[in-house]
Amino acid sequence: MAKVLVIVKIMPTDIDVDLEELKDRISKALPEEYEVKNYEIEPIAFGLKALRLYIYMPEEVEGGTEPLEKAIAGVEGVSQVEVETVHRLSF
Repeated sequence: MAKVLVIVKIMPTDIDVDLEELKDRISKALPEEYEVKNYEIEPIAFGLKALRLYIYMPEEVEGGTEPLEKAIAGVEGVSQVEVETVHRLSF
């Protein structure tokens, strides 16, 4: 079965949210078969930064990326979740 790479942009609830810590909390909140492979911190404006996560997930998930988005949105410190790109990977 192939995996899917999902690139997700996450906006924090506040300018003072530690994005490294937020990434760790999100990683722990994801289901076992999901894996954060990489991340970037993107400056937005006036000190606000976004967290961009590169997440591997199974291809055959009912609801597509919706379970992933809900898991991330439920983490303390997350304001908005936006799926930017989805790529199918075959190993």
